Amino acid sequence: MARRTHVVQTATAAALLLVFVQLLASSSAVVVAADPPFSCGAPSSAPFCDRKLPIEQRAGDLVSKLTLEEKISQLGDLSPAVARLGVPAYKWWSEALHGVAWSRGIHLNGSLRAATSFPQVILTAASFNPQLWYRIGQAIGAEARGIYNNGQAEGLTFWAPNINVFRDPRWGRGQETPGEDPTMSGKYAAVFVRGVQGYAIAGAINSSDLEASACCKHFTAYDLDNWKGVTRFAFDAKVTAQDLADTYNPPFKSCVEDGGASGIMCSYNRVNGVPTCADQNLLTKTARGDWGFNGYIASDCGAVAIIHDVQHYAKEPEDAVADVLKAGMDVECGGYVQTHGLSAIRKGKITERDIDRALHNLFTIRMRLGLFNGNPKNNRYGNIGADQVCKQEHQNLALQAAQDGIVLLKNDRGALPLSKTKVSSIAVIGPNANNAPLLLGNYHGPPCISVTPLQALKGYVKDARFVAGCNAAVCNVSNIGEALHVASSADYVVLFMGLDQDQEREEVDRLELGLPGMQEHLINSVADAAKKPVILVLLCGGPVDVTFAKNNPKIGAIVWAGYPGQAGGIAIAQVLFGEHNPGGRLPVTWYPKEFTAVPITDMRMRADPATGYPGRTYRFYKGKTVYNFGYGLSYSMYSHSFVSKGTKPPSKTNIDGLKAIKSAAGTVSYDVEEIGAEACDKLKFPALVRVQNHGPMDGRHPVLLFLRWPNATDGRPASQLIGFQSVHLRAAQTAHLEFEVNPCKHFSRVAEDGRMVIDQGSHFVGVGEDEFEMSFMA
Repeated sequence: MARRTHVVQTATAAALLLVFVQLLASSSAVVVAADPPFSCGAPSSAPFCDRKLPIEQRAGDLVSKLTLEEKISQLGDLSPAVARLGVPAYKWWSEALHGVAWSRGIHLNGSLRAATSFPQVILTAASFNPQLWYRIGQAIGAEARGIYNNGQAEGLTFWAPNINVFRDPRWGRGQETPGEDPTMSGKYAAVFVRGVQGYAIAGAINSSDLEASACCKHFTAYDLDNWKGVTRFAFDAKVTAQDLADTYNPPFKSCVEDGGASGIMCSYNRVNGVPTCADQNLLTKTARGDWGFNGYIASDCGAVAIIHDVQHYAKEPEDAVADVLKAGMDVECGGYVQTHGLSAIRKGKITERDIDRALHNLFTIRMRLGLFNGNPKNNRYGNIGADQVCKQEHQNLALQAAQDGIVLLKNDRGALPLSKTKVSSIAVIGPNANNAPLLLGNYHGPPCISVTPLQALKGYVKDARFVAGCNAAVCNVSNIGEALHVASSADYVVLFMGLDQDQEREEVDRLELGLPGMQEHLINSVADAAKKPVILVLLCGGPVDVTFAKNNPKIGAIVWAGYPGQAGGIAIAQVLFGEHNPGGRLPVTWYPKEFTAVPITDMRMRADPATGYPGRTYRFYKGKTVYNFGYGLSYSMYSHSFVSKGTKPPSKTNIDGLKAIKSAAGTVSYDVEEIGAEACDKLKFPALVRVQNHGPMDGRHPVLLFLRWPNATDGRPASQLIGFQSVHLRAAQTAHLEFEVNPCKHFSRVAEDGRMVIDQGSHFVGVGEDEFEMSFMA
């Protein structure tokens, strides 16, 4: 069956024709698909094939039938077949960060040769829209299962999402994350995982079946790849109990408790001297014990070997194998455990019981995926076929995600939107204007379609003149003369600048926060030559210091479009020409160039005035910013206010008998654990927010609810995001949004020892320019 070709809807006939021509040019020959791999297809009396038995019992039976050598063979991501039991080979490593991607377990070289490529996660996060995130997860889960059912996958375990907090703006993989806020990252994790795995967006998870398996990574405190010779393989992250509890671990806690994730990946780095994959406190006590994790734990690729070869934490290879299996890791990405497992047994480093524990978790997941229930085509998800891959609905969703994530950073004197009837010629300048792979970011597969900004703009303006201006984002070779000639002759100028995967990616952290090479000089020169203020579109994952552009009156507008995916060019053009009203908000703080004086290796979140350390993220950073977390403009004006009749704090916010804790600074607080779940439930209350779109355009608008304290002493954040919703409003329309405020969760902070406490006294809940005060006493 040939790959279905679809066209994403756009506003102009020319753009539609362009996409259609591209699709015809890229269509592939028909290749007959094979059946997906599975077990228990023939009648069998083996208990592990008996669907009436509990999965835990079935998994135990299968493990008991394996020889020791067969057991050890299953502990790597390439798990071979056990032919005598009818168990097929399985590949644990598949990727689906923002669409099903090229990876060991996925083969997009048959009748299916593409999958929907959504925007890179950092841009999708800028929508602040959990419903959108969930729908993307659903689409990815359906396409994953469709590819599997079409015989083009050897696994259904996908190592996504990446939910590490984007702590430092130079981190090359920050683009893969939902941003710098742990609450937001946790929400993204929960709804994305639920979508991929086939669960409802909220409520109790009442089924053990998995449409596909999602894996939250990289657990924990992983946000450095390669900076000034310090690599993720050797890095030892020194993290306080306070920072671990309120920044690094919360997204993973939410992924497990709220999302029901079936997978966790431990990271390369050490935390306070212990490799995360060898940390029993982290993997077994915290994840499985405290959070109730029910799934498998994978290592990052090669992490077990690194424990011995690079970190020298383990004296012998067998010690590394013992460290990870006893800590709670189940499967290694790599073959180190398979190579040294038997000798670890013989040397008495591990027992067969340690291996059985891991295998029980692994086969349980494969059974939850239905891979031991006969042909998957005949089971619960068997009706998900190849027609779900590159489905029109999914492609429209990719376009919506790009539209809703784009952030308008500057718009002086109404430079945007452009008028389709008044723009007779346009100069499109920049190395990122016509680079299709750039739009996809990293961890992507072949997209269903590909439309660059230049191609999309040609659908709006017949006289579109393109000059790259630079050889690439690095911009160490430029053609400024030709760019100035084109800029001075056109009615309008749009520059497409920023970064690319040579500047930021896995294993590549940045050293600077400015635009690379001669980009700034090119932008300023073009702005001086243009007839009107120019428009600057930034394509990048991490933040860049564009203070020069922010303050230059000849640059009329600045737009951040991340890496917007397969339909990114269309979305950008629609925003520029006013067919979509931008509503995205920055999910990260944009810092000035001077921030690079702070070592990326310093994991502290809170500022230290005594040493001049400025802190990190909007919650703790005390310094100048280029743009703040949550910042974003629109073509419309919005107002927000609390509705007093619908905002009902509890009449009694004091709890008798609580023991007060007094800090060295004199702050009185109360331990949330001592308050107890029942009392915490009674403290919950609704906050009703009135939102109005004052026009002139319809638009989607994120509403962000923050908590602040009277001061930021005792390690309190300056403010804390406690809730967010996205609402579409027509011009002049008003809506009322209800938020549940949970004082035990939202008013609490983490003390130095890692305990959650609520401070006595005032707490302020704010939305926009409005806020109300609530006092907590005991």
